[in-house]
Amino acid sequence: MGWSNWSGSVSAPAAVVRPQSDDELASLVSSARKVRAVGAGHSFMPLCESDELIVSLEELPGQIRIAADRLSARVPAGWSIRRLTAALWEEGLSLANQGDVNPQSLAGAMATGTHGTGATLGSLSTMAQGFRLIGADGEARWCDRAANPDLFEAQRLSLGLFGIATEIDVAVVPAYHLAERIEKRRWAEVREAYDEWAGAERHIEFWFFPHSDDVILKTLTPCDPCEPPPTTTDMDETAFRRVLDIAARFPFLTPWLQRAMMRTRFDGRRRGPAHNIFPSDRSLRFEEMEYEMPRGAGLAVLDEVVGWIRRKRLPVTFPFEYRTVAADDIWMSPMNAGPVAAISMHQYAKMPWQRLFAEAEAIFRGAGGRPHWAKRHTLNRADVAALYPMAGRFGAVRRAADPSGKFLNPHLESLFA
Repeated sequence: MGWSNWSGSVSAPAAVVRPQSDDELASLVSSARKVRAVGAGHSFMPLCESDELIVSLEELPGQIRIAADRLSARVPAGWSIRRLTAALWEEGLSLANQGDVNPQSLAGAMATGTHGTGATLGSLSTMAQGFRLIGADGEARWCDRAANPDLFEAQRLSLGLFGIATEIDVAVVPAYHLAERIEKRRWAEVREAYDEWAGAERHIEFWFFPHSDDVILKTLTPCDPCEPPPTTTDMDETAFRRVLDIAARFPFLTPWLQRAMMRTRFDGRRRGPAHNIFPSDRSLRFEEMEYEMPRGAGLAVLDEVVGWIRRKRLPVTFPFEYRTVAADDIWMSPMNAGPVAAISMHQYAKMPWQRLFAEAEAIFRGAGGRPHWAKRHTLNRADVAALYPMAGRFGAVRRAADPSGKFLNPHLESLFA
């Protein structure tokens, strides 16, 4: 039985093997000609595609170990963020930030630069303190800033090219609660004030249906101690699914449907443990492209893309998501040149997306954007070399760690081989 990703757009004929021990995993890796590790399949790019061997760590045994100073925890790399954050909460700890879904494996999220929102907060990759890797030869190696430092720097955002991580030391913080507020605002107001708000709020983001003049604004504020309120705030996905299915049959109705939907109320509040408030339920399948824009250019670029969609009355059915992420120093991170505005463009999985994404990508690229590695993009090897000053060093470490290219697949070969 083969494998497919969450959206159903990427599949592979290889069976997924779930080793039950480190020794079994090491044997699988050492004897394989090609191997890719898979997590929850939330990547839209064919990062895990393989016609040979795909390995999942979801059945590999392991437990969480808290450091004596309580500033980090060593955890099984294959654990989902949902499982990890629940286990940390039991220990009185949390992650400093999360994205808005939590089924992804920790290893997969770090390997692709997954992030949440917060002007002072980096991606999950910035939380990595060390990795235990099963290398191409089947041997286990530890890397951190002191031991194998070049391997560690490359592994922080690795795309799975240096081995299969079995344990990760991740930075943690004392457990905290969050208060979520969602409200509807006018796009003109948000465009004018968002950067000021982002400097004042720990977490802020918004969703913007391109054919509406309203924005759904979300903030998360630490609130210890706090009690849960009686209301929740997530979008009614049943109603949204009906809207999307109508748009899939009659794409020309998309502008009208979005304006009608945004005339309804979008406000509410939740409070609770941080790991319960960060994620939202997301059952509707979609395709996604995300570009990390220089922070100062983000709102103007979004305005340009939305203007293009409106002029051509294009059936872009999902809202744009707009977040802020702090700068980092990770070799292959889209955030390593400075703070970014992360702009995510989505399309319902039942509708065409390729041409829409290609035209929008040209706007993002033209304004200095770099794509999220796990989401739709058209970079090639020359683009990677031009966009990432450390790409050469990253490639040298990759060749030393995996001289035969065991962890490459066709997509990754087109970028790094």
